[in-house]
Amino acid sequence: MLRSRLLDLEIQKQRDAIAQNRRSQVGTGERSEKIRTYNFPQNRLTDHRVNLTIHRLPEIMEGDLDPVIEPIAAHFQAEALKEEVRV
Repeated sequence: MLRSRLLDLEIQKQRDAIAQNRRSQVGTGERSEKIRTYNFPQNRLTDHRVNLTIHRLPEIMEGDLDPVIEPIAAHFQAEALKEEVRV
């Protein structure tokens, strides 16, 4: 009887962990969760994760992505280094 209860408890812990992981990966779809905004009338691209605004939208849409990719890569590298320092 005790073994059965312990097994049920362990299974429930695993299910809770899986559910928590899923909730953290899936957003609510709200406007506040947006990553990037493309504003064509103002010729502007804004990346909300790194607070980057670029007023060269036609060039970016044609494939000149370096002005977008470099600041994002630098931001995430800095975040990774911060995590390494904490550990």
